[in-house]
Amino acid sequence: MCVPAALHDALQTPEMLVIAVSGGVDSLTLAAAARRVRGRENVTLCHALSPAVPGDASARVRRLAGQWQLQLEVIDAGEFDDPDYLRNPVNRCYYCKTHLYHTMSRLQAHFQGTSLTMASGTNTDDLGDYRPGLIAASEHGVFHPFVDAGMDKAAVRALAHSLGLTDIARLPAAPCLSSRVETGLAVEADTLLMVDAIEKSVRDRLGNITVRCRVRHSEYCIELGDASFESLSPAMQRQLLSQARRIMADHGREAPVTLEAYQQGSAFLHG
Repeated sequence: MCVPAALHDALQTPEMLVIAVSGGVDSLTLAAAARRVRGRENVTLCHALSPAVPGDASARVRRLAGQWQLQLEVIDAGEFDDPDYLRNPVNRCYYCKTHLYHTMSRLQAHFQGTSLTMASGTNTDDLGDYRPGLIAASEHGVFHPFVDAGMDKAAVRALAHSLGLTDIARLPAAPCLSSRVETGLAVEADTLLMVDAIEKSVRDRLGNITVRCRVRHSEYCIELGDASFESLSPAMQRQLLSQARRIMADHGREAPVTLEAYQQGSAFLHG
């Protein structure tokens, strides 16, 4: 399977394409498709380093950008300097993406005389969710090639497979670490580092599964995909919880920690 015609046309049109890459399946598949359509010229990847971005995701971006020989701009978007972001309201993502796209737009200065177009890996499935980050994208003129091509998440994963990105195609969905913090609780960098460490410890034991370490008002909760949760032996449950408590102690945290089946968006409180 080659790049679908509608996506090929969408990717070929911009003069200079700058793709926001988080390290997940959507943005990395978009980057690979752009590399296939445009070659190495006039494609730049932009990755924001942040406590909200898992270390494994940043490492993946650096590795693949080098492998594909694509220019990579690593930036600090600055959302952790924004009190509106840190207070974690229901539209937290709006503030995050506003900072990201504003910082990306400054790259225009590097491309003298060339018009810059910013792109994201948003697919059509994302349009059905509450995603205030899409408002920020609209305000900054970001375009979404997968949406233009009518591609949903399944189509993106199929494209990743066809481009030889088997490991990327199999990546579970992984929104930013701030999404683990219950709405209204302040986002703190050290808390997110702890969350990342706990989730990594679970994946080290169970493989590349869906896992979320939720930060709630009075406890922490490790959520696992249904199949993983149901197959856990009592001994493994004890091991996972014990390891989580050790990591929490390393970060100066002490609170109850539980294991539950994964519930999408369970930290998001509509109010």
